[in-house]
Amino acid sequence: MAFDFKKEYKEFYLPKQKPEIIKVPKMKYIAVRGKGNPNADGGEYQKAMEILYSLAYTIKMSYKTDYKIKGFFEYVVPPLEGFWWQENVDGIDYGDKDSFNWISCIRLPDFVEKEDFDWAVKTAEEKKRKDFSSAEFLTVEEGLCVQIMHIGPFDNEPESVAVMDKFIEENGYVCDINEKRLHHEIYLSDARKVLPEKWKTVIRHPIKKF
Repeated sequence: MAFDFKKEYKEFYLPKQKPEIIKVPKMKYIAVRGKGNPNADGGEYQKAMEILYSLAYTIKMSYKTDYKIKGFFEYVVPPLEGFWWQENVDGIDYGDKDSFNWISCIRLPDFVEKEDFDWAVKTAEEKKRKDFSSAEFLTVEEGLCVQIMHIGPFDNEPESVAVMDKFIEENGYVCDINEKRLHHEIYLSDARKVLPEKWKTVIRHPIKKF
């Protein structure tokens, strides 16, 4: 049975529909940075998706090639994630999607090193005959955070964020979003197959003691 991050690390991927405080350790990602409306046809975000998934599956299927990754075990590709921010905006303004800055990413197993990532980029470029140089090997240690499972459209996220903000205030914390610690989303639903009112998104915010 392939290792499934969502099942093995439920505390990071399957929170309840009420806020909870967690400490998130260092994790490795394939990442692509960009700016603009993620819904724009043929935009940067959609191009980033092709790069991310091409590399994710190149690494996942590496065991079927001559290239062997030390410590490799079969696994399910983790869900898509995103770090989001806007310049000179406190929080997120969902009405101005064109001003979004984002780091779109997919988690990598701990056994993947930079040299393995570089091999995947080279291999995918040769296979797809496309430039994947915008992809990067990213390590993030989020530390102390609050998170919640948001059910519904992305534009309704402020409702869940308000619940999180009230919860952390009642427990002696404040939101610590800044240029290094960002609004984080993990997408558990396939938007092409699931109705918006049923979308499941983990929303995670960095916090610190008040």
